[in-house]
Amino acid sequence: MARYTGADCRLCRREGSKLFLKGERCTSNKCTFDRRAASQGKKELTPGPKAQMKIKVTEYGQQLREKQKTKRFYGVLERQFKGYYEEAVRSKEVTGEKMLKLLELRLDNVVYRMGIGASRDESRQIVNHGHIQVNGKNVNIPSYQVSAGDIIKIKDTKKANKFFTELKGAKIVTPKWVSFDSAKLTGKVISEPTREDIDLQVKENLIIELYSK
Repeated sequence: MARYTGADCRLCRREGSKLFLKGERCTSNKCTFDRRAASQGKKELTPGPKAQMKIKVTEYGQQLREKQKTKRFYGVLERQFKGYYEEAVRSKEVTGEKMLKLLELRLDNVVYRMGIGASRDESRQIVNHGHIQVNGKNVNIPSYQVSAGDIIKIKDTKKANKFFTELKGAKIVTPKWVSFDSAKLTGKVISEPTREDIDLQVKENLIIELYSK
């Protein structure tokens, strides 16, 4: 499966907002997006020589940018992303909110929200490498959909891994819809996330309009 392998910071500049693709670096003074914004007077940042040109954005362009921003935030490709949209359309919930909820409930995102991985990329790798169990069963599929009440834990055979021993006892701030016990390396999905719980600054209605054409 093809994935973007270029500079993560370039994606943030392209979307004009922080996508938190590099974990703790994104919240530190090392963040390239913040540093460049400060040096350019907090102007919207876009990569390349045309960054200073004023380009009129069409309605389609706005819709496309919202879609691309969301895909990059969660690290999913077009086919997967459209699949979440189609599942959201079939549900009885508000389509845009349901689509974001499905993305939030991906196992790799939940592992990230619990603080097990420093970024979604790292969390995806942790899941891929077979370090995670859901309700006592081994799961190595990053897109696996978790549900309220599910128990997420590090496999007992992996707890001696240096990465996880350093995590033990750490103070981790999690969203209210998940919890994580760093002493036991076990977390729980307390409830499904609401739109207010999702920190992505995106106009999901524009994505729905784009796919509805």
